[in-house]
Amino acid sequence: MTKLRCAILDDYQHAALAMADWSVVAEQVEVEIFSNYFSEQTALIQAIHDCEIVVIMRERTPFKADLLAQLPNLKLLITSGMRNASIDVAAAQAQGVVVCGTASRSEPPAELTWALILGLARQIVPENLALRTNGPWQQSVGMDLAGQRLGLLGLGKIGSNVAKVAQAFGMDVLAWSQNLTAERTQALGVQLAVSKEQLLEQSDIVSIHLVLGERTHGLIGAAELQRMRRHAYLINTSRAAIVDQAALIQALEQGWIGGAGLDVFEIEPLPAQHPFRSLPNVLATPHLGYVSQRNYKAYFGEAIEDIQAFLAGAPIRQLS
Repeated sequence: MTKLRCAILDDYQHAALAMADWSVVAEQVEVEIFSNYFSEQTALIQAIHDCEIVVIMRERTPFKADLLAQLPNLKLLITSGMRNASIDVAAAQAQGVVVCGTASRSEPPAELTWALILGLARQIVPENLALRTNGPWQQSVGMDLAGQRLGLLGLGKIGSNVAKVAQAFGMDVLAWSQNLTAERTQALGVQLAVSKEQLLEQSDIVSIHLVLGERTHGLIGAAELQRMRRHAYLINTSRAAIVDQAALIQALEQGWIGGAGLDVFEIEPLPAQHPFRSLPNVLATPHLGYVSQRNYKAYFGEAIEDIQAFLAGAPIRQLS
């Protein structure tokens, strides 16, 4: 029996095979791992042209209509998570490609949010670098979190987890989004901001936890950044396009805000000479929000389940 070819893309950590038992589909499926990022679409097409199954990590490699059209053998596309804005699901379905997802936990991005907040507040990276290089012994005075105000743009699963930690630190929490209600905030002991502008003006740290869409694209621009306090930090572990990137660079360079903690970027991997790599008031991580052991075990374990269900003729966890 001829085996189906399955490509796993963007396995940067070489973790896919170790996080799940792929032997259960070995008789029917031949798995090939690609750990490098394909910056050129022609190279990607050449690598996976003959594959019937492709497993991708949101949202590392986009699967738009033009790419899908050049993959005539593709039958099953699996993404981590149950939502992936970088897939043209309608185009895939029109081409007869089944698109499936997996579970994804909300705790890891909330935890990374706090890594960025704490890293900025206590200047962990420059202090650690100075210690490692025999530099100055103590060069910064940290920001206290207790008594400060955390402003949350979005109070869904991730934002709610972030709020709970803030409260444990003794912070006041203010939240806003277009559809946020007083009932929701009161249930979490959070104050509802009357407007986005109020939240920006009154918060010492602003953290973004919104889904990217038409209403949130460019939600934070130059005018919004200028409303923030000059010592305030902006944290974005959601999607880069929610913030006007050129305006953010200007805000950081000109001191409109104290700094930024960033895990998401318009272009990933981030270009070598990008300002976010060198600005002294930026703490940046390479889109690690969802990269954790429990998530990876869920992603790849359920990807195998998706493959098994597809082979049995009864696909599960389909995206629409």
